[in-house]
Amino acid sequence: MSDTGTGTEAEALPREAPPLEDRPRDTLPQEALARAEAAPPLLPGPGQPPGSGPEGTTAVDTAPEPAESGEAPGLGSFLARAAAGTAVLTVLAAVLGLVRDQAIARYFGASDASDAFLIAWTVPEMAATLLIEDGMALLLVPAFSLALTRRADAEAAKGGGGGGGPDADPVRELVAATLPRLCVLLMAGAALLMAGAPWVVRVLAPGLADPDLAVDCTRLTAVTVLTFGITGYFSAALRAHRSFLPPAGVYVAYNIGIIGMTLALHSAWGVRAAAAGVAVGSLLMILTQIPTLLRLLPLARPRLGRLRKRASRTAPLLGLTVLAPVVLFVVSRQSQVLVERFLASTLPAGAISHLNYAQKVAQMPMVLSLMICTVTFPVVARAMADGNHEKARQRVERDLALAGMVVLLGTSVVLGYAPQIIEVLFQRGAFDTADTEATAQVMRVYAAGLLGHCLVGALSRPFFSSGRPTWFPAFAMGTGLLVTMGAGYALTYRFGVAGIATANAIGISTTALLLLMGLGTRVVPIRARAVALSLGRLAGAALVAGATGWAAAQLVPDAVLSLAAGCVLVPAVFFLTGLALRSPEVVSLLALIRRRFTDGR
Repeated sequence: MSDTGTGTEAEALPREAPPLEDRPRDTLPQEALARAEAAPPLLPGPGQPPGSGPEGTTAVDTAPEPAESGEAPGLGSFLARAAAGTAVLTVLAAVLGLVRDQAIARYFGASDASDAFLIAWTVPEMAATLLIEDGMALLLVPAFSLALTRRADAEAAKGGGGGGGPDADPVRELVAATLPRLCVLLMAGAALLMAGAPWVVRVLAPGLADPDLAVDCTRLTAVTVLTFGITGYFSAALRAHRSFLPPAGVYVAYNIGIIGMTLALHSAWGVRAAAAGVAVGSLLMILTQIPTLLRLLPLARPRLGRLRKRASRTAPLLGLTVLAPVVLFVVSRQSQVLVERFLASTLPAGAISHLNYAQKVAQMPMVLSLMICTVTFPVVARAMADGNHEKARQRVERDLALAGMVVLLGTSVVLGYAPQIIEVLFQRGAFDTADTEATAQVMRVYAAGLLGHCLVGALSRPFFSSGRPTWFPAFAMGTGLLVTMGAGYALTYRFGVAGIATANAIGISTTALLLLMGLGTRVVPIRARAVALSLGRLAGAALVAGATGWAAAQLVPDAVLSLAAGCVLVPAVFFLTGLALRSPEVVSLLALIRRRFTDGR
């Protein structure tokens, strides 16, 4: 799947669709959305009979066939292709992330140096969540969706002529009204962080053995406040235009930058080379998206007077009343990491590193599951902008079921084969057997909270999809953070890093439960009980599969062979148990696969 979007298509869509082979494959024409969004799902929603689509028709039988005479493909087919392309790049980024972590573990192990780098890495981790993923996306995808709706309405009012010039384009006006101000704020934030790095390190890790090294690394990584902000802005704009490949590729570029700098300069700069790699990789993230962005949003210079008159109309979703709850939610969510590292800094050297490696690997299934929600978030935002709450409900329930199945399958693998995973990935160089055992123990505890992390990511998007101020996600996340802090202080000094991981799982699960109960009554009328029942069946399958893997892992002494066998055994047990528990998602997925093979497609 290639990205070949053009500025002409983004500016004004004609009434007659161009031939299908001439169209961008990761964008969807606006005039096709109304009928395309009615495409049935590949899998049923929670509580829906397996294999059934709307009005009792089967999802497989009613799936839209390839369009003839140049008609645009259905939204279901488009989302499947977009999710597949995003999945490929996400997996590639995850693999490169593992290579990055392996390089850091090989050269610095779990030591004072790696702890100092990870404290400095807290800055880009926080910036990534706030400026690339949750924060910027939750604010700007609805804003760009509304601007695109206004553009389409204006074109329809003109009879599809595509006139009006650049000054009349709500999308360009939104960019001109927001991007320059954002860049100024981000540059000021990066400069302030560089100047205040010593204070930041003292607050984040008061017990750190080498604070000066952490200060140097923090100053190198502070540039990500600017670069991640621009990356997040570009990603939101592209996703709103149904262009998902460049945003999915930014972490590939990011990890390449870190790996390259670490390999090239570790002997001369030590762990500072990895911190410099963070800065270089963040610049590559911007460059990855610029070509596609310029095709979809050609540069324009609207007149200042007209821009001021329309700024409040083109960016109504970016006011302080909408911005504040989003920022508070994202900061509260990322603060769980701050709490963990604050507590771990009082433990023996290497504790922060063990937590980091365990968390990075354990959360890979969660990252893969959330790509579904990332691709469909613009659809939910568009449905909310159009006032179609029923369409939004169906989409959200479908996403929760699919994301839950992916993350729980990954959870069962982590539970069964954590020691083998860590040994294969990290046990070399300065990372020894003791580090493997400690990290694997923490990773299994983290796995208990993976479903909670997935649900928080999936449920937060619908809350902010309408662009109206809502404080409930921040309240739920703040409550979960308080639970994490209380449990962390109670468990850390008795159970060490395992106690910190337990507190994380309890806190994030509390937040997920609150969001699940609150979404149906406040934003999208999802059937919370049906969703919970569906996820409960999948969780039961994950527990059985994980326990089976845990027992079987001991039978094969070689870590590589044991893990390879587990990658076959655990999914098989997961799906068989799902069938026995009559999980609609598992039943429907297996029926779909069987139908595809039977039909020879």
